[in-house]
Amino acid sequence: MFSQPTAYIQHCPACFSELVRKDGDAKHYCPNTDTCPAQIKAKFEHFISRKAMNIDGLGGETIELLITEGLISEISDLYYLKKQDLLLLERMAEKSTDNLLLGLEKSKQVPFERLLFGLGIRYVGETVAKVLCKRFKTIDAIINTDIETLVEVDEIGGKIAESVVLYFSKQENIDLINILRNSGLQFVSAIEDTTKSENLKGMKIVVSGVFEQYSRAELKKMIEEHGGKNISSISKNTTFVLAGNNMGPSKKQKAEDLKVEIITEEEFLVKIS
Repeated sequence: MFSQPTAYIQHCPACFSELVRKDGDAKHYCPNTDTCPAQIKAKFEHFISRKAMNIDGLGGETIELLITEGLISEISDLYYLKKQDLLLLERMAEKSTDNLLLGLEKSKQVPFERLLFGLGIRYVGETVAKVLCKRFKTIDAIINTDIETLVEVDEIGGKIAESVVLYFSKQENIDLINILRNSGLQFVSAIEDTTKSENLKGMKIVVSGVFEQYSRAELKKMIEEHGGKNISSISKNTTFVLAGNNMGPSKKQKAEDLKVEIITEEEFLVKIS
């Protein structure tokens, strides 16, 4: 019996735009970022999420209500919401309205890297947003950079660089940035460069087990301070495993099978000294 090829949908179920898939991408996606109802709602939900702006008093149902009532269509509209308009809405009592407005006010102090992540730039996740903010410091520097400069930054490949440049080439996105800036949001990085050496530059390191001199969090910080990158799982691309007591037997076995070096806490401290 022969299997039948999978038949994928051709159009977005929310706005009926034709789906597209770029070379190298695993999934099709809807390109209608401006008017697709599902994408508009998802854009807001991403912006207010815990790892982005973490705005208290806002959730998916409230976002849907605000969109339906025509009070918001762009992220920047959140910062122009008025108490008198919110109180007219169903389920919006005075306390919930005050909590929402207070949450929005507090979000103006959220660090630049979380704001950048919250903008929803394709391929710019939490780590990439932090890397960009640490390297370029301000939104204007990111806006004015080019693909060649971006790909020179660790962890920024060609696909990410192209996406960042494309995002900031669109006037509507520049307008959004300017409105958010005028609303008081943070577009300057407060991340300090804590690099102490490049002893671990380019190395991908897994930390596993319990250690005697330092906690795992402290060791991971040391790895970053000396140019290394913390990764969670062992693969053939792992440089070495920093192993303490009670290292998981499955991780140890995988490291041995892949011939990945396993070093002790003392050996690690020698590497960074």
